[in-house]
Amino acid sequence: QVRIVESGGGLVQPGGSLRLSCTVSGINFKIYRMEWYRQTPGNERTLVAGITNGGATNYADSGKGRFTISRDNAWNRLYLRMNDLKLEDVATYYCKVGSLPCWGQGTQVTVSS
Repeated sequence: QVRIVESGGGLVQPGGSLRLSCTVSGINFKIYRMEWYRQTPGNERTLVAGITNGGATNYADSGKGRFTISRDNAWNRLYLRMNDLKLEDVATYYCKVGSLPCWGQGTQVTVSS
């Protein structure tokens, strides 16, 4: 059974930084593409960043130059480093394993002065 646990969210001021973490169990983590999504109330989840099993990355325009996705296959962990956070980054952030239809509880990111 796949288990996904996101953490690292919190309250930061505009311009601040956070590093989100996602720990996955129950799968062979290293073979999967991994992604970060975010969602605000009343809206669909949108892709923030992805990383292949080979380490190639892609980013939504909203995070290019500010966000960095990375993974640690030894520890089954996915990370999202977010710098220069903006008010529009406020959302619940989720990680996703390939095309598997399962989600964790998410981690809340709040940006406020």
